[in-house]
Amino acid sequence: MHQLAITVLGHDRPGIIAQTAAALSDLGMNLEDSSMTLLRGHFAMTLVCSGEADAQAVESALFPLVDGSLDVSVRSLSGTDERVAPGVSSLLVSVHGGDRLGIVSRVAGVIGDAGGNITDLTTRLAGGLYVLAAEVDVPDGVDVDAFIAKLAQTGQVLGVDVRVQPLDRDEL
Repeated sequence: MHQLAITVLGHDRPGIIAQTAAALSDLGMNLEDSSMTLLRGHFAMTLVCSGEADAQAVESALFPLVDGSLDVSVRSLSGTDERVAPGVSSLLVSVHGGDRLGIVSRVAGVIGDAGGNITDLTTRLAGGLYVLAAEVDVPDGVDVDAFIAKLAQTGQVLGVDVRVQPLDRDEL
């Protein structure tokens, strides 16, 4: 059994997801985790799948996607299944405010300094409004109130609003 990470990046067009999913299904590969988005007209998809096909077979099956506008990468994973560990608090960190240099760097720095792990991060710029949403796992033993206070202090320095709330991982 092979566990593979697949990325598809490039100029967006209709049918990318359908073609990728069909090729993987034809190979008997089970799609386990995925993230897909548009970033200013460019498509970005990351998949984790498992099955009997190896990386080379999957890469060959996805070759028709590589049409000059898309890049496809297939990588074998170690087989370890990383899930939220016991004793970890999952939080949603939201940032809203005027766009300025350093928002992601400073917020991610506070999270990393506390031993937190960002498991999902989305940012959007709409006009002059910058929005960041991060799912964060914080290990047991971290003073969550002090962590939230440090994030709020960082938000004040940046001139943005930072909010933190518990995250239920069972919800999509």
